[in-house]
Amino acid sequence: MNTEELVEVVLPGKVEPEGLEIRHGAVPAPGPGRLVIRTEATGVSFAEQQMRRGRYYDQPPFPFVPGYDLVGRVVAAGEGVEPGLIGTRVAALVKVGGWASHVPVDAADVVPVPEGIGAAEAETLVVNGVTAWQMLHRKARVRAGQTVVVHGANGGVGSVLVQLALAAGARVIGTASVRHHDALRAQGVEPVDYRAPGLAARIRALAPAGVDAVFDHVGGSGIVDSWRLLAPGGTLVSYGSASTRDAEGSKQWPVLKLLLRVWLWQALPNRRRAFFFNIWAGRALAKDRFRSRLRTDLGQVFAALQRGEVTARIAARLPLTRVADAVRLAESGTVTGKVVLIP
Repeated sequence: MNTEELVEVVLPGKVEPEGLEIRHGAVPAPGPGRLVIRTEATGVSFAEQQMRRGRYYDQPPFPFVPGYDLVGRVVAAGEGVEPGLIGTRVAALVKVGGWASHVPVDAADVVPVPEGIGAAEAETLVVNGVTAWQMLHRKARVRAGQTVVVHGANGGVGSVLVQLALAAGARVIGTASVRHHDALRAQGVEPVDYRAPGLAARIRALAPAGVDAVFDHVGGSGIVDSWRLLAPGGTLVSYGSASTRDAEGSKQWPVLKLLLRVWLWQALPNRRRAFFFNIWAGRALAKDRFRSRLRTDLGQVFAALQRGEVTARIAARLPLTRVADAVRLAESGTVTGKVVLIP
């Protein structure tokens, strides 16, 4: 007899972290083509921080269960699913629903986690790792000898980007607060304090001829400086609007402004490129291609972890029931890597 109980975190509306609710219920059964994952690790990404404020551009209506990604064991398989999957450790990118002890997903959406990689370690590299890999290799196509700028080099995505770029043989200039500079230098990064005046000028002093790629999660007016840092042939990859996280008004407008800027820059007669990266782009029209790329790219990230090119940056491990503390910590800006929740 199955005595397991579903435990999940509900975001009821725009609330402080303490307003998140713990809900108990029955473990879901998998439908055809689906399976149920018993979650071993999920985490707090920037997306959930925006969702808590009602600022994520396509979040579902309240209430809902947040949780962008997860890692766990398959405990049940529906009709048409290979029963051999039961008991295997897998990762899944779900956008919402991951902050739960048991999560139903389409079987085609899971990615196997190689033996020897722990659940918490793998969790730090699901959304963060795939985002970093695809921006670096599919969008900017960074090569050995090139120079790149990574804004937020100590953050969840930024810390993975830095490591993957170094592994590719690139020179990395990383923006971060001063307390993270020694750790960045130890990796081989040239750190720049993003809080001090004249950020763009200080980066330009390090790369007078311009840089080959800029990865910008900040958005806002600073995106113009990121574009101007590019050398001929360089690529700007914008992937967020952290500067407007606490703003009021439309949650879509900051992203639409970024998209408009990117479109205008692409239309200009110049030798530079600009992209707005959305990890979900193309899924609706080409689901099989999306799944194939996710499996391939996350596999590459896991392989980089096994080779020692990437380390799993776990800022803290907290039980799911302490989600308020986890969110507070993730939003503090004082940690390196990802805050992981353990159901």
